[in-house]
Amino acid sequence: MSATPINTTPVTTIVRRHIRAGQDAAYQDWLTRLTTGAARDFPGYLGAEFHRPARPTDPWRCVFRFDSLDHLDAFERSPFRAQMLDEAAPLFAADATWERLTGLELWFDPPPGIPIPQPSPHRMALVLVAVVFTLVLILNLALGPLMATWPLPLRLLVTVTLQVALMTYVIMPRLTPRIARFIYPSPRKDRT
Repeated sequence: MSATPINTTPVTTIVRRHIRAGQDAAYQDWLTRLTTGAARDFPGYLGAEFHRPARPTDPWRCVFRFDSLDHLDAFERSPFRAQMLDEAAPLFAADATWERLTGLELWFDPPPGIPIPQPSPHRMALVLVAVVFTLVLILNLALGPLMATWPLPLRLLVTVTLQVALMTYVIMPRLTPRIARFIYPSPRKDRT
């Protein structure tokens, strides 16, 4: 009988790591082997995505998702992960920084150059409602006539797939830098 995880909220870990010059291809190969092993051997692994640095001085950003904190902890404590980190140590220029996210904050990056504050959940929800509403409306207006005869589950699958892909890879990466100060409001300074 398998144990059911106690912490069943999906969790995302964001790892930022500087890689030694000229080691990007080796690092990508290592990431592929790491995620292939995670998908094969660890329950609850939901996937990963990798973002190359925009400038050579920026870190790589890797996003790992698990269905629960228990499953993520099992992966992080595993001999497999320890072995993979040891193997890749020559590729790393510095220690990594880690963040665990369990809510909407995954969609939003704080403004550059400030410590990472807690984003306003109300403002994140407001932005996501506006973005999702607009995107779903546009997709339904554009694709509705083309898919009118399709079964509802298939129409919904296509719409949701396009929506998530557009939000993850096109809209949110371009929108969040522009609205970061709204999502991460500055703390009020004491005027006394």
